[in-house]
Amino acid sequence: MIQITNPADCCGCTACASVCVHNAITMQPDALGFLYPVVDKDKCTDCGLCEKVCAFNDNYDTSLNLPRPEAYAARHKDMSEVETSRSGAAFIAISDWILKHDGVVYGAGYADHFRVVHKRATTKEERNEFKGSKYVQSDLIGVFRQVKQDLKDGKIVLFSGTPCQTSGLNSYVGKKLRENLYLLDIVCHGVPGPKLWDSYLCYLEKEQGDKISWVNFRDKQAYGWAAHHETFKFVNGGGDKMSFTYSFYQHITFRYSCGKCHFCNTRRPSDITIADYWGWQKTDPNINKDDKGVSLVFVNTEKGRRLFEAVKNDLDFIPAKIENCIQPNLQHPSEIHPKRMDFERDFAKHGFKYVMYHYGDVGWRYRTRKVKRSIIFNIKIVLKKILFLYICLLYTSDAADDK
Repeated sequence: MIQITNPADCCGCTACASVCVHNAITMQPDALGFLYPVVDKDKCTDCGLCEKVCAFNDNYDTSLNLPRPEAYAARHKDMSEVETSRSGAAFIAISDWILKHDGVVYGAGYADHFRVVHKRATTKEERNEFKGSKYVQSDLIGVFRQVKQDLKDGKIVLFSGTPCQTSGLNSYVGKKLRENLYLLDIVCHGVPGPKLWDSYLCYLEKEQGDKISWVNFRDKQAYGWAAHHETFKFVNGGGDKMSFTYSFYQHITFRYSCGKCHFCNTRRPSDITIADYWGWQKTDPNINKDDKGVSLVFVNTEKGRRLFEAVKNDLDFIPAKIENCIQPNLQHPSEIHPKRMDFERDFAKHGFKYVMYHYGDVGWRYRTRKVKRSIIFNIKIVLKKILFLYICLLYTSDAADDK
């Protein structure tokens, strides 16, 4: 039976719970809302399937991969799709093709009060909920079994998610059903906890005295594609914040497994990989000069290549050199904040407001840290200038002695 002794060894993909025919495994949340498998020993027959299906390791399946990914800078030809998508709307072009062929698309959407979950879509209207980034780990409970049933029913399925999710689904589905399953992953920086996100929304609503009616983890229409600025709308108006974004980039809210991610390389566990194309200027200085956004696309398998060929007419695209689009998380995992464990303990004990004041961008502690960083930065500049003047004086003195 599967036993998680180190939380960093589990990505929460639900493959183990999905494969158990006895329903002996349930996914239970920790203090931040991250799900981990818990085994009911009375139901478990110790068949070993849960351990076998786990794909969060260095031996994940890449048997269908091309020797080297084919990289592209891509942008949808319909600018309305680009403006309402996170980057260049490559996902829209790909998912449109799936829907056109009576297929099913799975992606991250919302349930309840902006709880991030994976959902099933059979229309463009349903699929449009998957647009935009969701910087929270999505709930996958029951989704893998639903995907498998769609495949058994003969449907074409596109599943989009983080690489640990696509790797887990690939392992769970198996090779017999893989033919009609298209896997699409993102270049992932890391995932914050669902319970933290929910607490943040409650905190904002309490501060505002109003209910949130709309969220955008990264509002490029208001701030441009390159910026990362979260925005909210309340029933009665208002709402710009940055606290969740700040904590995200501190890596203090991430799942522990994000710090040892096995997929931070170009050997992807999916047919196609998409991301923001940072460094697009090296490929074409004009493709994103309007700052509307451009997608990085990696074609990883022959099946992915056929899919990309099928949607090319909807895209403006340019072949790219992999060395010009290698992002940090295509080279190594994000480094988890050294106080991550303290953060979780304090959140569980004191709540969201407390950790935002102690670790986030709220209150005098944050202002003190900001001033301290500014002082240190200015001191370094002054010291560099002094060193430069000292070297100039030495050079001038030596030159005078030579004369």
